[in-house]
Amino acid sequence: MDNKTIANNKKAYHDYFVLDKYEAGVELFGTEVKSIRAGKVNLKDSYCEIKNGEIFATGVHVTPYEHGNIFNKDPMRDKKLLMHKKEILKLFGQVQREGCTIIPLSLYFKGSRVKMEIGLCKGKKQYDKREAMAQRDAKRDIDRRLKENTRE
Repeated sequence: MDNKTIANNKKAYHDYFVLDKYEAGVELFGTEVKSIRAGKVNLKDSYCEIKNGEIFATGVHVTPYEHGNIFNKDPMRDKKLLMHKKEILKLFGQVQREGCTIIPLSLYFKGSRVKMEIGLCKGKKQYDKREAMAQRDAKRDIDRRLKENTRE
């Protein structure tokens, strides 16, 4: 099946080390799906939390559908994620034991269904962020020089 990416959470890769990735379905209402199809969603500063054996995405902003009516929902409401109970319990154990965080990484369509890629993440320290930026800059500089040398 073809996956069409709707939104990425670039800030998550800057602030966290992604240890593991999972796919989860998202429980949405009709007007929310229409708004997501239009690309009106923001994953920045969002996270997931586990309550009563269920997992919820908090801070995912879905802009209300402009042609909607009374059925529009609160844009910042917690979205329930659909995963197997065994996966949720595994994530819960890792969050409790290792002090990790569950962060939404991307939102995409898989067929006609909206899926969210969530990551089990560990926070980066400031020096880790600087080191990652230095490596990225060095790689960009090397690629640029190689490209210049191949032209000549």
